[in-house]
Amino acid sequence: MTSDQDTSRLTVVHSLPTWLPLTATWLHNQVRHLPSEIKSQVVCETTENLDQFSLTNIHCLKDQPRSSLVPEGLLRRLRLQKLLSRRYLDFLEQVAFNHHARILHSHWGDTGWRDVHATKRSGLRHVVTFYGKDVNYYPQFSIWRKRYRYLFQQVDLVLCEGPHMAQCIMQLGCPPAKVRVQHLGVDLDGIEFRPRIWRDGPLRVLIACSFREKKGIPYALYALGLLQNQLPALEITIIGDASKDPRSHPEKAKILEALRQYKLQGKTRLMGYQAHAVLLEEAYKHHIFISPSITARDGDTEGGAPVTLIEMAATGMPIISTTHCDITSIVLHGKTGLLAAERDVDGLSKHLRRYVEHPESWREMLTLGRRHIEIEYDVAKQAAKLRDIYFSLFSRS
Repeated sequence: MTSDQDTSRLTVVHSLPTWLPLTATWLHNQVRHLPSEIKSQVVCETTENLDQFSLTNIHCLKDQPRSSLVPEGLLRRLRLQKLLSRRYLDFLEQVAFNHHARILHSHWGDTGWRDVHATKRSGLRHVVTFYGKDVNYYPQFSIWRKRYRYLFQQVDLVLCEGPHMAQCIMQLGCPPAKVRVQHLGVDLDGIEFRPRIWRDGPLRVLIACSFREKKGIPYALYALGLLQNQLPALEITIIGDASKDPRSHPEKAKILEALRQYKLQGKTRLMGYQAHAVLLEEAYKHHIFISPSITARDGDTEGGAPVTLIEMAATGMPIISTTHCDITSIVLHGKTGLLAAERDVDGLSKHLRRYVEHPESWREMLTLGRRHIEIEYDVAKQAAKLRDIYFSLFSRS
């Protein structure tokens, strides 16, 4: 490792299970926009979608020669996760050593807990970013509450995307001095601002997310079902689908039933998962984006907020969402978008009618929305802040 006194440049190892799911475009943006003072190395167990999320320094355990002797899937089926974890940590430490890394940045809380052992052996500073499932799913289990307490004792900093999640992390036992809000940024150079205009013709509404209860898609469809007879025509596009998570399949059934119940099948395109470029292309063809997140019955939440909300606001699209978790930091109700309470179909329908009845009011709200994103969620600004967070680990020692 390099000396702690040499802080003109820092090598940071980013650790995560898979680089990179289609739904994690924001993480690719975060890493590739870090300023030149930060040299990033990505370490993961597996890779996917490298055609869309390529980086020069990706180190994948599965691609290593000795890893092919015992396939990862077989290890998991044989419940030999400890062996897999040990091999991963050895690999992680070796990459950090070879590249003179001084910080390990673990993405997701469970990854951070696993990586603690590597940081202790290697003398790395440790930063962990928590995302949604880290504050709403794992804490349901006593063993994870215990693991988090250990993680919070050992880690240098815990990052999260907004103040609501920060409070959740502190309630789990993390000292406030170790918690930092670090917004997830979007690449505004690649998102043109085209404020939407609608005067007549079909109202085109976009929904884009995984099929999970916390996304609240059926409530969006209920509200659109109530509104459809008040419009000359309605066209709905849904980008997303059920995933490997078994909880997503019952939700898909609910979504299809909502379409049938309100006779929306003929007005709806189901596009499945799409590349990020396709999402943006479709966004510019639509007038309104609706994303009514809720707290699921099993406690699942966004934790923070969907990054898609940031992107859609940046494109210049009217937003309808809910007062869920950190969404209120992204969508300022009445100023940059409209928010309803969770599961409030009447409230969602009311907001849809407001947009439909007053299209002349869109421009001011959309301009304010884009400006808010430029100030708080520009990936270049957020990457610079992350650089400063990394350097602060040494300036305070």
